[in-house]
This record gives sequence, structure tokens and C-alpha cells, in this order.
Amino acid sequence: MSVFENIKMKRAIVFGATGFVGSELLSELLDNSIYEEVTVVVRKPINSTHPKLKVLIGDFNSIPGLIEKIIVDDIFIALGAIQNSKQSSVEFYQIDHDYPVIAAKKLKENGAKSVFLVTAAGANPNSKIKYVKTKGETERDIIALDFDYTHIFRPTMIVGNRKDKRPFEKIGMMIWKLIYPVFIGKQTDYKEIDGKEIAKAMNNAALNQTQKVKIYNWKEMKFYANSNEAIQLE
Repeated sequence: MSVFENIKMKRAIVFGATGFVGSELLSELLDNSIYEEVTVVVRKPINSTHPKLKVLIGDFNSIPGLIEKIIVDDIFIALGAIQNSKQSSVEFYQIDHDYPVIAAKKLKENGAKSVFLVTAAGANPNSKIKYVKTKGETERDIIALDFDYTHIFRPTMIVGNRKDKRPFEKIGMMIWKLIYPVFIGKQTDYKEIDGKEIAKAMNNAALNQTQKVKIYNWKEMKFYANSNEAIQLE
């Protein structure tokens, strides 16, 4: 008898599926044999079809009603606001904090057991830096929801080939590539990582849930993305 015959098929939901990490994550989850259905919540239709894929169209204001009766096992949150002069602090906080927490809370009430959240290296609710503070507050409030398993992924500079064009972020990536080699030893948490590796790490982490709260810094994400020890279903 196969060791996988007794594994319960699961359902997943992805927030941020149109972003760089989220789109890669969606592909990973659709190819993951343990998931019988993968739901995405997006603001507009996506150019993707798959027998397991379910698409929900909505925005920040409609999310509570949209997911009111959605039942999933695993929640994947790969949201991230693009900071620019046109975006207010309120909008930034809604996307990076309120949206994930509200969605996770409602889905846990519906029976979700695990949450997988992308934040940022150094996330700290007590930081004086708005970006780092917001990410830290999101982590704090997601952990407080008391899921059976909470997985937090903390990348620094996310590199790779994006479908969307972000000129200022591209410049930042170029600068980061020049300076990141100096971050060694205890500073390895601040190395760059490809968005595809984050997605692979999240997918593989879903197959190996043992700790109630687990933090994935650069080293852990690289391991889960590339290690032969990561569990794979055939």
C-alpha cells in the first residue's frame, strides 16, 4: 500500500496570486497532488485555467462576503503593496496588514488549519520603519489567530524574472546585487532569493507541517526550495 493512500486530499486558497511570488506559488500548488482544489482571490480575471483552479473576483471591501462560505485547509498569503507616492498609508496598511488578517480570521472560523504568510526579513512590530513595522504587526496578528500551523516566510530582496514591470524595484535589485555579498555569517537572512524559490519553499513546507509556528529566513527557504529531503508526492 502506498504511504500516500491515507493522506487526506486538501483544499488551498491563495491571496496575491497575480504577484511574482503568488503566481509561481499558484503553479506549484496546482501541480501538488495533495490539493484537490486551489482557490485564488483576485481583483480581475486571470489568464490561467486548470481543472483544480477556482477563481473568485473581489477587492478589499468585498473579501469578507466573498469568502464567507469558503472552506479550505491551507491559506497562502503572498500579498505586498508597492510603495509609491500615489499610495496612501491607509491603502498600504490595508493591503499588507488588514487584508491578510481579516481573510485568515474568517477562513479559520470556517475550519482552515494552516496559514502560510510572506512578510519580510527583520519584520518587527516595534520597528520605527513603517514597512518593517507593518510586516511585524501582520505576523503578530496572524500568529494570534492560533492556527494549528503558522508558517512565516521572510525574504529580503526578491529577484527573478517578473511579468510586470517595476522600474524602481529593478534599480533596487541592481544595487542589492552589488552589496548583498557583504552580508555573510549571521547576516545570511538578508541575502537575495528568487521568487520561484520562495514559492517552492511554501509548497514543500505544506507537505511537512510539524511546528505550530515556524519562521523561514533565507537559509530555511533555500533548504525547503532545493533540498532533496523535501517531501514530494508522485
